[in-house]
Amino acid sequence: MKDIIIDDFQNAVSESLIRHKSILDIMTKLGESQARINRAIAKSATNCGCIKIDVEKQKLPQDCSLEDAAKILSHQIKGKLCDNCREVLEDEIGTELYYLAALCEALNLNLFDILLKEYKNVTTLGKFSLL
Repeated sequence: MKDIIIDDFQNAVSESLIRHKSILDIMTKLGESQARINRAIAKSATNCGCIKIDVEKQKLPQDCSLEDAAKILSHQIKGKLCDNCREVLEDEIGTELYYLAALCEALNLNLFDILLKEYKNVTTLGKFSLL
């Protein structure tokens, strides 16, 4: 069922994409949508203040296992997104997904197949997938 939803989403994007159908338009709109996500997160911290980004170098003991590292390392975010900031971010991430699906469609790729392949990699390799 989930593959049908993702495939239907990709098909709906393909049918609705008229103005920015060029691969260059899709690429730049995808980059713009990523920048808007970053900006929305920054504004959540700087304008709204619902979250605080508390960044410093994260230190791990030398004999730290991967399991322990997962418990020790943090996202370095304090607080919780307010309803308004959450809605803005959800909209921006939705736009990102739209242009990602458009990119897949333009290049004759299947978003669900890519998602499934990445899921298999992550579940097979677990914590070792990003080393």
